Amino acid sequence: MSLFKNGMLFMFQGRKPWQDNSQNQSPFLTPFLRPSRVFRFLFGDRPFWWVHESGYYSQTPARVHQFPSSCETGPGSPSGHCMVTGAAFWPIMTAVSSQVAARTRSRWVRVIPSLAYCTFLLAVGLSRIFLLAHFPHQVLAGLITGAVLGWLMTPRVPMERELSFYGLTALALMLGASLIYWTLFSLGLDLSWSINLASKWCERPEWVHLDSRPFASLSRDSGAALGLGIALHSPCYAQIRRAQLGNGQKVACLVLAMVLLGLLDWLGHPPQISLFYIFNFLKYTLWPCLVLALVPWVVHMFSAQEIPPIHSS
Repeated sequence: MSLFKNGMLFMFQGRKPWQDNSQNQSPFLTPFLRPSRVFRFLFGDRPFWWVHESGYYSQTPARVHQFPSSCETGPGSPSGHCMVTGAAFWPIMTAVSSQVAARTRSRWVRVIPSLAYCTFLLAVGLSRIFLLAHFPHQVLAGLITGAVLGWLMTPRVPMERELSFYGLTALALMLGASLIYWTLFSLGLDLSWSINLASKWCERPEWVHLDSRPFASLSRDSGAALGLGIALHSPCYAQIRRAQLGNGQKVACLVLAMVLLGLLDWLGHPPQISLFYIFNFLKYTLWPCLVLALVPWVVHMFSAQEIPPIHSS
């Protein structure tokens, strides 16, 4: 409760971990006096290092319990877990809601998918606060952003786009992020500040994971964009689109996909940073190909059902 209260003070008083306590300046104006402070003010700190860097606990050191998932190295605002979860589950919630609405007239039954969606997001947000990975306002920002993204992007799924669209999207993500990185770096901004603080205040060095770095998200997202395009334009997916998979086949696809994705995670990653980014990009390029094309094609080919012949008009 004390951490929550001081987190609210962190939001409204303007006293930041990077502020020098010896300076006799306005606490509200201090974060805006230098570009680096503006940068850190916008992207936010994480609680597990803020309790040590803020100065609020200089007289009585705070005793907090960290977890293996606490020591993420990226900035804390907004919560990526909440944002991705909110965006990914929005189309699922809307699809289930439409199916339920077509089968019942009860308002209480129709609202169940929305309640389940909100309950799950609340559980994810509370877990991020409990792990000291985010402040409450960062979780709230992630939940709102994720829901808005899901609402905006659900009717705009690029299913019929050319393969070049996905390739250019992946390229634009990488080049755009690299351009922003080198621009800010040339302005003298320390873009590794969150990595340094996470490494400094994490209880165990093995809890500082490479896949929580900001550029790891870039390689993951760009690889997934390219892999989605490859999967949607593969011959396996073209054949699966004409097939009618039964419930048993769908369950088999789910089990086989989970096994293969678990094996990919079990392989680990190279310890070198550059090789890790390349491996991460290739792994997430392969994921959509497995889930959307290869696994359903294998299950369909080994099943007893046959694809009905398609006659041209």
